Amino acid sequence: MQFKHPELLYALFLLIIPIIIHLFQLRRFQKIEFTNVQFLKNITLQTRKSSQLKKWLTLITRMLLLACAIIAFAQPFLANSDVFNVKSETVIYLDNSFSMQAKSTNGTLLNKAIQDILENVDENEQITLFTNDNTFINTSIKAIKNELIQLKHSPNQLAYEAVILKGKKAFSKDKSSIKNLVLISDFQQNKKSITIEKDSLVNFKLVQLKPESVKNIVVDSVFISKVDIENIELTVNLKNYGDEIETLPVSLYKNDNLMAKSSVSIKNDASTIFTIPANTSFNGKIIVDDIGLQYDNVLFFNINKRDKIRVLSINESDDTFLKKIFTDDEFVYTSNLFNELNYNTIDSQNLIVLNELKDVPASLITALKSFTDDGGNILIIPSNNISLSSYNQLLINYNLPNYNSISPIEKQITSINFSHPLLANVFDKKVNNFQYPKVNSFYPFGNSNGSTILNYEDGSSFLTKSNNAYAFSAPINEENSNFKNSPLIVPVIYNIGKQSLKLPKLYYNIAQENTIDINTKLLQDDILTLTINDISIVPLQQTYTNKVELKTNESPDIAGVFEVKNKNNNLQNLSFNFNRSESQLSYYDMASNNNIDVNSSIATTIDDIKSVTNVNELWKWFVIFALAFLIIEMLILKYFK
Repeated sequence: MQFKHPELLYALFLLIIPIIIHLFQLRRFQKIEFTNVQFLKNITLQTRKSSQLKKWLTLITRMLLLACAIIAFAQPFLANSDVFNVKSETVIYLDNSFSMQAKSTNGTLLNKAIQDILENVDENEQITLFTNDNTFINTSIKAIKNELIQLKHSPNQLAYEAVILKGKKAFSKDKSSIKNLVLISDFQQNKKSITIEKDSLVNFKLVQLKPESVKNIVVDSVFISKVDIENIELTVNLKNYGDEIETLPVSLYKNDNLMAKSSVSIKNDASTIFTIPANTSFNGKIIVDDIGLQYDNVLFFNINKRDKIRVLSINESDDTFLKKIFTDDEFVYTSNLFNELNYNTIDSQNLIVLNELKDVPASLITALKSFTDDGGNILIIPSNNISLSSYNQLLINYNLPNYNSISPIEKQITSINFSHPLLANVFDKKVNNFQYPKVNSFYPFGNSNGSTILNYEDGSSFLTKSNNAYAFSAPINEENSNFKNSPLIVPVIYNIGKQSLKLPKLYYNIAQENTIDINTKLLQDDILTLTINDISIVPLQQTYTNKVELKTNESPDIAGVFEVKNKNNNLQNLSFNFNRSESQLSYYDMASNNNIDVNSSIATTIDDIKSVTNVNELWKWFVIFALAFLIIEMLILKYFK
């Protein structure tokens, strides 16, 4: 037994006081005997013996009472002598990803975890707690109670390896302390498997929370499947992770107004089509009724009035193919002969095509450099006979490879870089057996600068991109190439035009980097904001002459349709949704890991940690004993005859 305040034990010397008092009361008296009082004498002797016994019992109970009281104030305890003086550190990871919305016996998994932490962790104990997007260092449950109660689900689920690394870094460098890393999660399966290796300095405590049901229905995606003069057809894709459903209602809303309702039969995947008016802005959402995860039951989208992309072609060759690709419904196409070019029109464009110019004068190179620095894009198509020096002076501005002297060798264009952003979502699958286009002559690129989009059969580049410039290595007129008749020309040229101004999509995913161009002109010091209800967000942005480029990633962090505003002027709308990557509720079997301590209860885990350095306090028992001796003394004084 040990004492928290051993110095108070000196008070035990006070026990001599009741002994002194007792001895004082037991002093001898002078005996005077009278005649004929033998009977009274016998009674007196008997009474005297009883009185002495009573006094000794009273003395003993008082001394025990006083001793118990003194020992209680000294706060005795029992502890494991090996770990009592060792510092203990606890770091807790609380998974607040969307999969923790799954239902448990008492609300969602996240709510149950928070409640168990509040109930089982000592409110004044110093701990470090972190979630997927918040960190509370060297704090206490009492200090962060409100933050835990108001904790929201996060779209950013940390990789388990990152969780372990972050948890280890939260501990002190004291190698003698007991370090407990508690991971509270459902341990949902993702692309990477989870590996936890034993650590001599850290005790891993895993708490795997399991839902009552793993069934879930997801509004997976929505896209425009057909457009005509009057209507737009929207196709909605749904996924079912559970039993087959014969009738699942699907609702289309415009703002908060129900516009249409459909029902589908779904086993694994299903889709349904809604029709909305064309040529109008539409702020919509698709909703299904499902008791599983809630975050994927709604998908927001919006359709803005389309801004047309401005394309200027500077020609010394036929541009009929460009006119067919850059049609009036999506582009404002302007065709200019080189010798009639008005330089003042360059700054107002989004894409400029140099269509087989023989020479690029220094004045045009300067104007184009200023144009691309301001966010514009250029497409370079050389002619059969070019001024190498002027072209190479242009190419060097964009870190593109130089043109070498023309090579009169026929080559086929056989390789497509399907992973290049220009060709993303163009092909359903890789095509290897189509009729290859060819060129009769080309300008070999002098180095490998830029990202290649189309290659010749020997691996050299036919079309490459660097910074804001695209360059062909060969003329594409009909005398030199049949590329204009190839099925590749439309998606390639069309996408170059489309990507010169990144018009808003139907929706974007939160927690992914998105680049969006807003077709507007801002005054100096003006900024654009994203607004929804009473929430206003200032995203990363870069202002150009004719547009503002927005970049979003972790912000916004809520789903919905946002207004893009310049002060109080609403320019257009953008929709954001959470990624559906957590919709399938499948989990790792953590119990099969024999090297790690795994529980299904937070309370059990916290008790296990406490038991290592647990202190059994005894002062309450000594208070009880003191009260017991007080009662015994009172009974002796009252009833002992």
